[in-house]
Amino acid sequence: MIGQYVLGLHDVDETQVAVVGGKGAHLGELSRVDGIRVPNGFCVTTDAFRRIMAEAPSLGERLDQLSRLDPDDREGIRTLSAQVRRTVEGIAIPGDLAAAITGALGRLGEQAACAVRSSATAEDLPTASFAGQQDSYLNVVGPAAVLQHVSRCWASLFTERAVTYRRRNGIDHRAVHMAVVVQQMVFPDASGILFTADPVTGNRKVATVDAGLGLGEALVSGLVNPDVFKVQDGAVVAKAIAAKQRAARALPAGGTQEVAIDPLRQERPALTDAQVVWLVQLGRRIEAHFGRPQDIEWCLVDDGFQIVQSRPITTLFPIPVPQGDAQENHVYVSVGHQQMMTDPMKPLGFSMWQLTAMVPMHEAAGRLFVDVTRRLASPASRAALLDVMGRGDPLIRDALETVLDRDDFIPTLPDAGPGGPPVGGPSAPTEADPAIVTELIERSRASIAALERDIRTKSGPALFDFLLEAFEEHKRSLSDPLNFQAIMAGMEATWWLNDQLQEWLGEKNAADTLTLSAPDNITSEMGLALLDVADVIRPRPEVVAFLQGVEDETFLDELAKLAGGAEAREAIESYLDRYGMRCVGEIDITRPRWRERPTTLVPVILDNVRNFEPGAAERRFELGRQKARQKEQDVLSRLRALPDGEQKADETKRMIDRVRNFIGYREYPKYGIVSRYFLYKQALLEEAKRLVQAGVFSEKEDIFYLTFQELHDVVRSNQDQVDDRLIKERKEAFRSFQALTPPRVLTSDGEAVTGAYRRDDVPAGALIGLPVSAGTVEGRARVILDMADADLEAGDILVTTYTDPSWSPLFVGVAGLVTEVGGLMTHGAVIAREYGLPAVVGVEQATRLIRDGQRIRVHGTDGYVEIVA
Repeated sequence: MIGQYVLGLHDVDETQVAVVGGKGAHLGELSRVDGIRVPNGFCVTTDAFRRIMAEAPSLGERLDQLSRLDPDDREGIRTLSAQVRRTVEGIAIPGDLAAAITGALGRLGEQAACAVRSSATAEDLPTASFAGQQDSYLNVVGPAAVLQHVSRCWASLFTERAVTYRRRNGIDHRAVHMAVVVQQMVFPDASGILFTADPVTGNRKVATVDAGLGLGEALVSGLVNPDVFKVQDGAVVAKAIAAKQRAARALPAGGTQEVAIDPLRQERPALTDAQVVWLVQLGRRIEAHFGRPQDIEWCLVDDGFQIVQSRPITTLFPIPVPQGDAQENHVYVSVGHQQMMTDPMKPLGFSMWQLTAMVPMHEAAGRLFVDVTRRLASPASRAALLDVMGRGDPLIRDALETVLDRDDFIPTLPDAGPGGPPVGGPSAPTEADPAIVTELIERSRASIAALERDIRTKSGPALFDFLLEAFEEHKRSLSDPLNFQAIMAGMEATWWLNDQLQEWLGEKNAADTLTLSAPDNITSEMGLALLDVADVIRPRPEVVAFLQGVEDETFLDELAKLAGGAEAREAIESYLDRYGMRCVGEIDITRPRWRERPTTLVPVILDNVRNFEPGAAERRFELGRQKARQKEQDVLSRLRALPDGEQKADETKRMIDRVRNFIGYREYPKYGIVSRYFLYKQALLEEAKRLVQAGVFSEKEDIFYLTFQELHDVVRSNQDQVDDRLIKERKEAFRSFQALTPPRVLTSDGEAVTGAYRRDDVPAGALIGLPVSAGTVEGRARVILDMADADLEAGDILVTTYTDPSWSPLFVGVAGLVTEVGGLMTHGAVIAREYGLPAVVGVEQATRLIRDGQRIRVHGTDGYVEIVA
């Protein structure tokens, strides 16, 4: 300990982020790890930074202005952040503070060369890496130069990129403070970066070493290409040696310069294999100390390694915690890619989905995964699993096959081995009896009505006991064999028609037209019903004008006061009565429902008012039905002309009847689930209101950050107060999860296994996906990530990440669909076929590769997208 403004590096540990920043705390902690050498130095504390900021009262107003800027206002941020930096750098360091810094410097050697490095309090944290956000300076010599560069580090808290990063991540500028690390400069023979997990695949058992000659700044800045080594199980398993033409070296008087490398040295590795393996062993020691994979900056000095930085790798997707033997290998498949919801869920959301799901699910980063290891291990269940996955999402199947190709990852079990229920479930009913669907819908309605009646009177511990029983009823209704048979009847008939009609008639995806305007599809009815709402509003100009300016969720009360407003309100209320439990990401119970946030629907209603004529819903449904009937007659007449044509036509007619009677029901179970979820949510929010009044929570929505089991414990134990710090930590973790992209397939080694389509039948430059709804359409791409931002014109093509049922109202107004996530039988695909929209799903990074407003051509029959202009 040296004083309030300066701390020796060896006096610091990882608990002191608030005092010495993330980098300083990490370096102090690193210096305590046995066998790890860290260059000697000291930290200028955040107290010093606060002292400097207090010297210029005008900074407060400028920080307020920065906080009000949009993160996309690059010019505004550039101008204002430059003003703040100039002000900070211009503040004279008070004498006692300068003396504390130069005194600590004297203990290193007054003219010793130093590295002066920024260390912000929001830097290098487990949930966010601020690498490159603030500045560091190498080979700084002498007290005056060190003080000058300490000021520059303070100012670097307000670089344009640091300010933008904080704005985008919801971090308050005033909440972040800057410490500065001053260390003895090391002059390395080689330096670079070690990732203790593969930063590309996420594999925790593969370490990656980037190595270059001289100082690391040449490598970090991209001036030179590094040698790259991959290490697994204590051996170098792959390496690529770069031609090293230049390096950065320290100058005797301070600063650095580029130098040319001797041609004889250029092709030699910067490290020997033995040194690489030794370095990785040190990295594993550091990783074990911090308890998570690390991104480590290292230097090789006189045949020994010194560590100059270590921070968590924040881009890795977490590994689900397995049930059973944690030593065994596991393979997980994403639930979100099948449910069309790849965003993170809050703890209450994922825990309730786990409690109501038909199979065990494991959480990681707010997403859910199913462990398919046992099914893959048994040859019989493996084939069934791959078939179902392949029909739904070929990228998942391909990724699973990639894992299976590694003979040693999953041992083969005998077919009688434990594997859970068969993937296929009970067989579909042989007759296409529409009464089955009618009966199932009535059962669902009766169950939901009973839930609504009985849950009203429940509160406190009794509510949670009731909910646990309701979850079992929820699962019983889903596991009803008749329910499963009805779902599979429509799906299997679709597969049969597509396979057989392609074989017999050479026609791709014929079922797409045969399923147009199928009856009893609650999701497609939902889209058409919003056209009917628009019909009520369209002839009322005062209502249309009012809706164009709506921002407040109470707008329905105001609506009734306008001319024609009572009828408009009644139309919207009626729609919300039937569909108000829906929303984007609806499998997460914590997401705001349309009934809770009706403004979500207003842009879509206004698009419908503008883009459609009265009666569009009925005309559209009837047109689809006529096209399906014409297609049926066409297919049957062509089949009868073939050898054994009458038999083929009879079989096909049976399958067409089956698909039209059952395919619409495919959407109903999800509607039932979400209807039940809204009732659960309303009851839990009523309980939350009581808990807020009792002082247990600060606000109602805080319950979303506890799992159902944790919330149950709070109520059952009559807890006085839930720790605000826990809620804050959960909120921060949830925010960090939003930056992570969940993989379709994940192994217990942490490897995100990416599948490929492996097709060579598409034009060069085309974006490949899965064909799910036939036809070809060209139009303007509208890249929409939030349904509330919809602004569509006739002929537009919707491009988005995923579409769960809540996106269906947009489908009526577009000409085609492209999504990043999806499968043949996911909701977006089913509704696209129902509406006759050419659609390609599973197009990796579509929302990044296609720009809003570009003309694109969607090949829904062949499964690819071309960017036309």
